[in-house]
Amino acid sequence: MSGGRRTAMEIVMPTPRSPIPFPYPGERATVTVCRLRDEVGPVVPVELAGGVGGWLATGYEAVSEVLAGEHTLFSKDARNFGGLHDGSIPPDWPLRQVLEADHMLNKDGAEHRRLRGLVGRAFTQTRVQGLAPRIEELAGHLLDGLAADGPVDLVAGYTDPLPVVVICELFGVPEEEREDLRRRAATLISLTSAPEEIGKAWNDLIAHLTGHIERRRRDPRDDLTTALVQAQEQDGDRLGDDEILWILWLVILAGHETTVHLIANAVIALCADPDQLALAREKDAWAEVVEEALRSRSPMSAGLFRYPLREVELCGVRIPAGQPVLVGFGGTGTDPARFGADAARFDISRGQEPHLGFGRGPHFCLGAPLARLEARIALSRLFGRFPGLRLAVPPEEIAYTPSWITEGPLALPVILGVTSR
Repeated sequence: MSGGRRTAMEIVMPTPRSPIPFPYPGERATVTVCRLRDEVGPVVPVELAGGVGGWLATGYEAVSEVLAGEHTLFSKDARNFGGLHDGSIPPDWPLRQVLEADHMLNKDGAEHRRLRGLVGRAFTQTRVQGLAPRIEELAGHLLDGLAADGPVDLVAGYTDPLPVVVICELFGVPEEEREDLRRRAATLISLTSAPEEIGKAWNDLIAHLTGHIERRRRDPRDDLTTALVQAQEQDGDRLGDDEILWILWLVILAGHETTVHLIANAVIALCADPDQLALAREKDAWAEVVEEALRSRSPMSAGLFRYPLREVELCGVRIPAGQPVLVGFGGTGTDPARFGADAARFDISRGQEPHLGFGRGPHFCLGAPLARLEARIALSRLFGRFPGLRLAVPPEEIAYTPSWITEGPLALPVILGVTSR
């Protein structure tokens, strides 16, 4: 919990019979998800901003059931969200734009398979692995730029710029445009953004990406935007400009944001447990560190809605058709019912137990290989260069992002210590 906020014991929850505000005032979203999981149950009625009702799946079993039922029991298509169409949700509800956008995450069945297949032809494992030398180079360059004396903000100096540069280089976004993209993306997911700020950021981001796609049609380059423009199936099917637009929007908005938090959350976990850090160094176990961070320090608090296609029973709770279900990823990896009494402990020696850090089923994260590669290289290079790195403040004083979707530190003050070459 960040400094200045109420502690967990000081926050009084409403009775489980009434919908619980989500996000809960004064509390990090992942803390809320885990609290509701442990104190209320695996499926909890919640009230979102604007008084919109829904449900939150808080535990591993409930979330896993929802993800396993995608495209059969649960839809991602907002046309199946009853409240958006019966007049009960106002037209200016802030989430409408995201939920009704015509992108891959909001599609089911054949439409989703088609888009995912075309994207997969461009976003190949070979292309991802080919980025490793460049990621190594970028990480080294950023580490060279960190001041060795006094506290350093690792978010501003390393964990944030590295994924931003990687994703922008991957898509061919010019260097002078990257900061604007990052700022607009941050505005869209922040709880503190005013509606007019969100609207402007949305329109600016769409206009910018539209222009970028047009440039790549006129001037093809060796980047993923060009590959998406040229992606073609045997039957001649191609991605349209609007489809490419939403793919870029998704990756830039969601893909780099979660990787930023994944790296930073892992740094905090390692610095808070010197034995785990020593083990990671001794075994060169950075891949294991990444998996354990995904499990126990998820960069995702909650995923956007799934809509039951008919009345369903989820972990003993009946949910009517068309009512939105939030997927509480932040509560899955630390669920004692799945991972035992010490589930919340960061422990790379527990083995590679299956987790839901990248989801499962039809919507399993396409960017998972890239996120894993970036995080592994980032952590290995960081602790290799600065073996004495430590937090400059107690972990409980670190302030986290004001979002109920993704979660990571706003700033990460560290003392770098002795440099190793």
